[in-house]
Amino acid sequence: MIVSDHTTRVFDYDLIKLTQLVARMGGLAQKQIIDAIDALAKHDVDLAREVILADASVDDLQRQIEERAIETIALRQPMAIDLRALVAMLRIANDLERIGDLAKNIGKRVIATSGEHSQRTLMSGLRHMATLVLSQLTVVLDSFVDRNPDKALKVWYGDKEVDALYVSLFRELLTYTMEDPGSISMCIHHLFCAKNIERIGDHATNIAEAVHYMVEGHEITGQRPKGEISIYEKIETTEKTDAASGVPA
Repeated sequence: MIVSDHTTRVFDYDLIKLTQLVARMGGLAQKQIIDAIDALAKHDVDLAREVILADASVDDLQRQIEERAIETIALRQPMAIDLRALVAMLRIANDLERIGDLAKNIGKRVIATSGEHSQRTLMSGLRHMATLVLSQLTVVLDSFVDRNPDKALKVWYGDKEVDALYVSLFRELLTYTMEDPGSISMCIHHLFCAKNIERIGDHATNIAEAVHYMVEGHEITGQRPKGEISIYEKIETTEKTDAASGVPA
């Protein structure tokens, strides 16, 4: 019984430390997003470079979480909810790493457009969208720490609001390019920034699904709510082409 109690205490300690690491990683990813949007709004190249450099810290935390989770699974051989918690944290860390990459992409766009100026109204739309996504990410990280599936479901259902904002901003950017051909370059860069923000929202929704799985023991039933975004997905092909040719995504 003494050995069993000791093993339980050690395992609980491992879970606490992993939860702290995931929460810390989430905080760094949130800061990356905030700084990336601020850099974009202020044309702050130095801040954009800080965002890019900060991604290494997010990546390092993901490696720590993976190593610790795999070691815990190997040594403790957890079952049921304990195993689900470890699997969920691996999934969440992967999504947070991708969020960091997307924030870094925005930072790269800031550097690429350092000599250009954007319309204030366009930046307002991007800020609005980023604010909503940051709110979603905050709620879903809280749901993870609190082990609250209801909060996670709220984020899951709210993803369509992010999609709706993306579609609205997409249309607005197209209008600007038609009215002022000289704005095409900046509008394209803003469009890719908007797409990165929309993808961050998708990863927040992935985290919501991981939290629900961790607590309830099954995936969320039903089809993920999405806005009318499919007709704009050709941007994906263009973005991949840009990346292949050396233009930041």
